[in-house]
Amino acid sequence: MRMSTQLEQIATKAKADRTLRFTSLAHVLTPAFLIETWQQMNRRGASGVDGETTTEFEREVETRVQDICARLKAGTYRAPPVRRVEIPKGPGKVGTRPLGIPTVEDRLVQRAVARIVEAVFEADFLDCSYGFRPRRSAHHALRTLRATLVTKKVRHLYEADIRGYFNHINHQWLKRMVAHRIADGVILRLIGKWLRAGVMQDGVVVRTEAGIPQGGPISPLIANAYLHALDVEWETRMRGAKLIRYCDDLVILCRGNPQPWFRRLEDIIGRLGLTLNAEKTRTVDAADGFDFLGMHFRLMPMRSNPKRRFCYRWPSTKAMRSIRHKVRDAVGYDDIYSLEEKIRALNPILRGWGQYFRIGNAHRHFKKAGLYQPHGTVVHRFRTLRGEHSREAG
Repeated sequence: MRMSTQLEQIATKAKADRTLRFTSLAHVLTPAFLIETWQQMNRRGASGVDGETTTEFEREVETRVQDICARLKAGTYRAPPVRRVEIPKGPGKVGTRPLGIPTVEDRLVQRAVARIVEAVFEADFLDCSYGFRPRRSAHHALRTLRATLVTKKVRHLYEADIRGYFNHINHQWLKRMVAHRIADGVILRLIGKWLRAGVMQDGVVVRTEAGIPQGGPISPLIANAYLHALDVEWETRMRGAKLIRYCDDLVILCRGNPQPWFRRLEDIIGRLGLTLNAEKTRTVDAADGFDFLGMHFRLMPMRSNPKRRFCYRWPSTKAMRSIRHKVRDAVGYDDIYSLEEKIRALNPILRGWGQYFRIGNAHRHFKKAGLYQPHGTVVHRFRTLRGEHSREAG
């Protein structure tokens, strides 16, 4: 039986019976399934605490998956701690965030288990949830938000930010939420091992009693599952206000005063052992503008018909600041790297930024970033480098 067919059968059963608890899932973790998972993975990731690279693992992948499956079957598989690194935040955000890098082997096992768990929980996840799901993206959330503002004539909304979400997820509650649908002991124990694995930084392993490290393939899925309780309660009990959630980034849209909805949201979040960040949580009039997932939204009179409102969107101020910093870091002000090397470093940055913000009025803001202007950071520096190169050649 094809591996994808097994997952399809699991998904079909999950959709057919929303009360079904799956007691037998670990049998899917065969060498063939792990090989299929390996072939689908992004194999350019960094090394974990053991220093092993994906290239080294690839050389003996057939033998390694056999060994992994034997340990999974015997219950002796150990989840190593993740390696802590700092990476730039996503589009529209300035600064860095901690990332936990699993070993290559553990990354493979996490991804294999995530495929199985995802087949179960995708049947339950609601339409208001957009983060880290197949066939859904931040663009879908942004389009839904814009369409709601325009077609539903919604004007008021509540921006909510969960304080340190990934660091405050309650392990016991998370395991109970997963166990609501999965009763397979092997899968549940593996998730428990990953939660307890800890983080290695500067050679020291720190065990955590709460939270999950960002960076492992299983982390986004179980983080999304944790807030599924919020989605269910909101969709079934909070009629009159629309929730749009991308993992822990969320907005609530309503026609009237959003304050009552905020109190209800605060109550639900509190029952999950979480708190809202008061500094980043606020009531907004869409006509005044607001940011969501790196995009700035604003209801404004249409240029062609001022009596009608239109929802304009463009990269947020933070997004503009972020791209400038990334460009400056890539180009630099030294001559250690050649012009060609700088261009190779810069191109994926600009390409990724452009692809993300293509659904908004990014062209004008791309110019604002100084990328097309003769005096702009990139063009000016490249012309300087070209001039220096020409003089040296002459």
